[in-house]
Amino acid sequence: MRSTLIRRAGMPAFPGLNRANHVPKWQRLHQTEDGVRQWNKGPNAKYMLYPYYALMISTTSASMYMMCRMVLGHKTWFAKG
Repeated sequence: MRSTLIRRAGMPAFPGLNRANHVPKWQRLHQTEDGVRQWNKGPNAKYMLYPYYALMISTTSASMYMMCRMVLGHKTWFAKG
């Protein structure tokens, strides 16, 4: 008999059953009072937030551009139509 973990015959193999518990590490990271907002904490925050900020700025500026053109009577992006 092997010394590794032996499954019973009817027991399915759950992929996360024997993983390390990283919850205390994440709690320490997110519950520290260091003046950083909750969504800016974490290793992947900048990879998600910077594209979001760029998209938000570009869509807002495009909407403002077209609103100004509509007030002036132009209903297309570039032409005088």
